[in-house]
Amino acid sequence: MSDAQVTKDKLVSDFKAVVADTEELLKLTAGQAGDKVADVRGRLSEKLVSAKYKLQDLEAAVVQKTKAAARATDDYVHDNPWKSVGVAAGVGFLLGLLVNRR
Repeated sequence: MSDAQVTKDKLVSDFKAVVADTEELLKLTAGQAGDKVADVRGRLSEKLVSAKYKLQDLEAAVVQKTKAAARATDDYVHDNPWKSVGVAAGVGFLLGLLVNRR
């Protein structure tokens, strides 16, 4: 998995946590009275709905790019099976050397 993919996955995870925390905050302040509180709750609710849609879009983009990368890898392996076997064997050999050193 590339660093960009890990970063996107972390961003999605962090964003989900923020959304969950915001939903919990809205629930906890449901009984609070006052115009300012009601105004803030209203704005926060609107932004939360917007954030959920953006999160869904981001997740869909991450899934789409992951599938595209997997397809490209699969195509490469099918087009170059012996190169793929050679690379896998080389990586396995190097990992074996590193593991045996320790």
